[in-house]
Amino acid sequence: MNDRRWRKRHLFLLAYLVFALLPIYWMVNMSFKTNEEILASFSLWPRDFTWENYRTIFTDASWYSGYINSLVYVAINTVISITVALPAAYAFSRYSFLGDQQLFFWLLTNRMTPPAVFLLPFFQLYTTLGLMDTHLAVALAHLVFNVPLAVWILEGFMSGIPREIDETAYIDGYSFPRFFLTIFLPLIKAGVGVAAFFCFMFSWVELLLARTLTSVNAKPIVATMTRTVSASGMDWAVLAAAGTLTIVPGAIVIWFVRHYIAKGFAMGRV
Repeated sequence: MNDRRWRKRHLFLLAYLVFALLPIYWMVNMSFKTNEEILASFSLWPRDFTWENYRTIFTDASWYSGYINSLVYVAINTVISITVALPAAYAFSRYSFLGDQQLFFWLLTNRMTPPAVFLLPFFQLYTTLGLMDTHLAVALAHLVFNVPLAVWILEGFMSGIPREIDETAYIDGYSFPRFFLTIFLPLIKAGVGVAAFFCFMFSWVELLLARTLTSVNAKPIVATMTRTVSASGMDWAVLAAAGTLTIVPGAIVIWFVRHYIAKGFAMGRV
């Protein structure tokens, strides 16, 4: 009986891995083919293996600048989101005030709102302020979604820290900034890692705001990938190579924060 259950579990796990990894494998497979081979035949591996698609991305400024632009505004957004969310999450975890639960819920409703709702206000505001087609424009727009999520995650981690630590530090003469940076922050570094990961991933994959608020100077890779139609048709091979490279930053971030994410799942905050 136990042996049968063990087989079923491994069978379901194997099926999940196949369905999860097959699209990634197929995209990597296409990235080493030519357009002619992709359109002419069906094959599980490249017949005429080529690095030309990756060479195009690393030598064409319209492609590699998209990755640079994306990394710039994602980094700006992640830093600002965590910086703003830390004191807010501390306040929610340590103090009770009139309307605190309602305010906390209101913050989360921003996270549940589709980006299209904020598109027109952001477009008009940034046009007036001269922020259109800048990295800061996209970074600030993503704060509406990332700050509430970061506050929610960090508040859960901070609530797990006993309040006696705060009181002991104050008795020992610690100022609040010193206490927060030297004692409290190291205790919630797992939460900071988890929050930074989710902020990074949202900004990295978000398309609508990033594409609308930029045109040339700050155009992200997600916008570049949607404009690969040439006179000869869709450039499937280069698009597959770009998609493969787009996975790399997320995979690197996941590798460094994988233990923190597991702890977040255990706490019920992820």
